[in-house]
Amino acid sequence: MSRSLHTLGCWVEAMRLRTLPVSVAGVITAAALAVGEGCFQWLPWTLCLIFAVLAQIASNFANEYFDYRDGLDRVGRDGPRRGVTEGDITPGAMLVATFATLGLAACVGLSLICWGGWWLLVAGICIVAGALAYSTGPLPLSRVGLGEVAVIIFFGIAPVTLTFYVQAHYVAPEVWLAAISVGLLGANVLIVNNYRDVEDDRAVGKRTLAVRFGARTTAWMYLTNGIAAVALMYPMWTAASRWWMIIPLFTLAIIYTLWRRLQAWSGRALNPLLGMTSVTMLAYSLLFLICKITG
Repeated sequence: MSRSLHTLGCWVEAMRLRTLPVSVAGVITAAALAVGEGCFQWLPWTLCLIFAVLAQIASNFANEYFDYRDGLDRVGRDGPRRGVTEGDITPGAMLVATFATLGLAACVGLSLICWGGWWLLVAGICIVAGALAYSTGPLPLSRVGLGEVAVIIFFGIAPVTLTFYVQAHYVAPEVWLAAISVGLLGANVLIVNNYRDVEDDRAVGKRTLAVRFGARTTAWMYLTNGIAAVALMYPMWTAASRWWMIIPLFTLAIIYTLWRRLQAWSGRALNPLLGMTSVTMLAYSLLFLICKITG
């Protein structure tokens, strides 16, 4: 029984629960925008949420498998425990889990054609391809300094615009601004991850932004992303009520505090900071939803 629980724990760890708010936040932000436009629909929104979470889990599984296959992980790394590298999960099982989860995501995505039309099939194929391209293929995005760009596209622009579209059948200008904002906040989660792993990544030849530009510049990217993300959505908060401006200002204060800690901490000490960054992103989107509901 204890071994079964250990195995289950390894699979849960492989899902990287600390990072899942990155995919959830975009869908919640789209819900807030749809509420504001009076076109929110529970069923397609819920399907988008399930699809987003499954796609991210599949991407996390793929990252673990392909990094192991290509010798980019080591036992006892500072980041979350890698079940395949540590010998808790077989490579074959992880590969099967990757494509099984992608298959489930694809099935959920296909159901959204009922609301968004057949062109969503192309969008879904791009998202599934992106989940794999992050870690493998001729140009793995996470290894050439394009990981943050991928996050902005696949965890910001794609979930916000597509989730809004299947409800409204159009995409308003403010939806694009909110999508970029969510993407920038999501990129900060990856920045913390790569900042923590910079020495390990440099040793195995991964050219993340942290490796390319160094820790100091990467830390400034974190702060810049946070400021830009809040600025892009600031008019949407104040449009509801001037009292709501407290939330983006408070969020900026949190981002600044986390930025200071990013510069002061290193190694495994940064694991909680990664979680704090993703929770801040999730809280920001939830409060935006409340703002739209009450406004």
